[in-house]
Amino acid sequence: MLRDSLSKFFKVDALINNITGYVETKVELIKVEVKEELAEGLGKVINYLIIAFIFSLVILLISLGAAIVLSEKLGALGGYGIVAGFYLIIGIILLRRSATTSKQIENKILSNFKKKK
Repeated sequence: MLRDSLSKFFKVDALINNITGYVETKVELIKVEVKEELAEGLGKVINYLIIAFIFSLVILLISLGAAIVLSEKLGALGGYGIVAGFYLIIGIILLRRSATTSKQIENKILSNFKKKK
C-alpha cells in the first residue's frame, strides 16, 4: 500500500514508461539512419562499378584496335606483344603502389565516416 502510494506520488511508472519509450525510439532511429547510410553507400558502389565496367570496355576496345593496327605494321604478333607489354608495365607499377593506394583509400573512407558524425 505504501509502495503504491509512493509510486503514484512520484509517478515512477510513468517515468519508467517514458524512459523505455525514449530508448526504443532512439534504437529505431539509429536503425533507420544505418539503413539510409548503407543504401547510400551501396548506391555509390554500384554506380562506380557500372562506370568502371564501361571504361573497362572502352579501354579493351581501344587496346584491341591499337594491337590490330600495330600488328599490321609490325607482323602477326608484334602489335599484341607491344600492347601486352604496355599493360604489364602498368600492372607492375600498380602492384608496387598497391600498399600506399590501399592506405589512401582506407584513410578516405575513415574521413568520410568521421564527417557524418
